[in-house]
Amino acid sequence: MKIICIGRNYADHIKELDNAKPTDPVIFLKPDTAILLKKQPFFIPEFSNEVHHEVELLVRINRIGKHIDQKFAHKYYDEIGLGIDFTARDLQTELKEKGLPWEKAKAFDGSAVIGNFIDKEQFTDINNIEFSLKKNGKTIQNGNSMLMMWKIDALIEYISKYFTLKIGDIIFTGTPAGVGSVKADDVLTGYIGKTEMFSIKVK
Repeated sequence: MKIICIGRNYADHIKELDNAKPTDPVIFLKPDTAILLKKQPFFIPEFSNEVHHEVELLVRINRIGKHIDQKFAHKYYDEIGLGIDFTARDLQTELKEKGLPWEKAKAFDGSAVIGNFIDKEQFTDINNIEFSLKKNGKTIQNGNSMLMMWKIDALIEYISKYFTLKIGDIIFTGTPAGVGSVKADDVLTGYIGKTEMFSIKVK
């Protein structure tokens, strides 16, 4: 399986990092070795002094598809989840300044938290899903899928122009504003609505 991530999909997050607003979705990949194993803590890598949390809605693909039209995209997933795209922000900034790819800052071991999934039929509107992240019991990120610049079905159409989507692939759909650094002993808990989707400790 592959992990396909979308950058700069929320206007408020683009503003907080002073990035340019893209005309198309920004895509990068994480390998399966980036997945943080269940019930394991997240270890801050030794090559970064500024690792940021980025909470994101996830989509798990349930059938093979290529060049998927947006009007049929809903047939290619039946679950919505929540996760974290951990980012070595200091390293990413350095790479961006040099015009280099982000993978070292975004795709390192343990950088992809994949929490629980919920059947999409439980949502009245896929484009109105509230989600949040708490750090040590305090809410630090709030998001809603209605604020995505490219909604889920539009992302599937766009991604499938370039990559064949396969069963088990996971799309990280982008993070809202509120990203920030983590430190040892932090506890990060993610929610869709009021339902806890994951809880991890930082070491």
